Amino acid sequence: MTKQDLTKWIMYHEIHQMKRQGCSMRKITQKLGVSYRTVKRYLITSEEEFFTHLGNMQHRYRKLSYYEEFVRGRLVNYPETGSAQMHDWLKEAHIDFPLVCEKTIYNFVVFVRQKYNIPQEYNARDYFPVEELPYGKQGQVDFGEYNMKRSDGSGKKVYFFSMILSRSRQRFVHFSDTPYTTAKAIMAHEKAFSYFQGIPLEIVYDQDKVFISNENKGDLLLTRDFKAYNQHRNFVLHFCRKADPQSKGKIENTIKYIKQNFLFNRHYYDIDTLNDHVLQWMSRTANTMLHHATRKIPFSEWQTEKTYLKPFIPMTIPTETYTMYCVRKDNTIAYRGNFYTLPQGTYKGKSSQVLLQIDQEKVNIYNQQKEIICSHPLCLDKGKLIYNNNHKRDKQQKIDAFIKQLSELFEQENQEVAQYLERVRENYPRYIRDQLMVIKELVEKYGIASVYTAIRFCREHNIFSAMDLKSVIIKQNKDLLKNKHIPITIKLMISPETLQNINAQPKNSNIDDYENLISN
Repeated sequence: MTKQDLTKWIMYHEIHQMKRQGCSMRKITQKLGVSYRTVKRYLITSEEEFFTHLGNMQHRYRKLSYYEEFVRGRLVNYPETGSAQMHDWLKEAHIDFPLVCEKTIYNFVVFVRQKYNIPQEYNARDYFPVEELPYGKQGQVDFGEYNMKRSDGSGKKVYFFSMILSRSRQRFVHFSDTPYTTAKAIMAHEKAFSYFQGIPLEIVYDQDKVFISNENKGDLLLTRDFKAYNQHRNFVLHFCRKADPQSKGKIENTIKYIKQNFLFNRHYYDIDTLNDHVLQWMSRTANTMLHHATRKIPFSEWQTEKTYLKPFIPMTIPTETYTMYCVRKDNTIAYRGNFYTLPQGTYKGKSSQVLLQIDQEKVNIYNQQKEIICSHPLCLDKGKLIYNNNHKRDKQQKIDAFIKQLSELFEQENQEVAQYLERVRENYPRYIRDQLMVIKELVEKYGIASVYTAIRFCREHNIFSAMDLKSVIIKQNKDLLKNKHIPITIKLMISPETLQNINAQPKNSNIDDYENLISN
């Protein structure tokens, strides 16, 4: 009896045993994970019939029996071969090979392996648990990205940098709304060292282009800026082999933990809010909960480890270099013989200017506040127009219409509300749509009166943020409910006819009617 037949034989007896114990067919299917039809067929089949069926299965005709010797020979020489590869070999070696599905090939390969005892070999890498490193010895770094949802339902991709201290498992996370460059990665390192209050002796990295510019026969060439930074900070660099995430499992697990615990089902408002929230999350959860591997609290362990770290003295990081460019009337800029488009409405007169920065193979364009407007791939040709179709839409007009529509809900106070919304736009020009969506949701949930009262309070105290406005409304409603006496009204479900007849006298029956009924 083959291993597959033995499994079926055990399954047959388990089904009959559960049936004798009074289990329903539905419970059997759920418990054993088999289909309803299989359970029904096994129950109506006697033990002798089922055993005979298994014997017949051993000698049944197989559609691919003609190719058995070919498959056996290949499996003997290449025992790690999978069924998909075997399928291709069969079609390659036999022009007249029949058209069969992948499941048929899989079953036949399994049959040949069992018949000739050819187990499948796996070239798996052997692992061994790594001993705990000394305090202050090592940190691990990696990047991640995640697609978040805005309050209006649209998507927003965020990028994050994470570092973990290998001994204490103390974690640090920092977010960016644009991909990490070398300069941003250096800034994130400084924030991490400040958070840890020290620098580990060694840091483990992937072979990421943010840190490595090229590879020369095994020698990794660092990017100019990161090499200069490392020489200043003087920590040992350790780069993992390509496609070898197991070498830095602690940070790999941290990246997954950030996605599944912090980012999952969290809405995106703006990058500063996200970074504030992740700092709170690290203090509340990531670094204060018991670590499943060490069975210790990272924060408590970090209190010891930070005394072993190299001292951290903040350094002045050169700011990213920007170049000022004038915006042309057709909402483009000219750079090295090519024209790059900008969103419609960027040109606001002859004094319109933007900041340009080259990041490897990208042209990043920023406004005067160094907030990114758009990015284009760097073009090495001449006389080309590099454009984005989204730039043809005037989003500013839609925002103006949104503000007008929202302020008109307040009727007599619409001018005052419009002024407040304009101040919100000044504070959050890139995220004004998200801000307006939050205020619209507040109107729908709490009503115009509550929102207007909160807006007046915010204007008096120079608070121009939708999230702060929301906090004020929630606080006001809590105070209102606390001080308000709510009378209890009990309603009696009485019909109008019943109400009219409440004071009516019931009719008296005539005893003669009952005597006539009985006598008849």
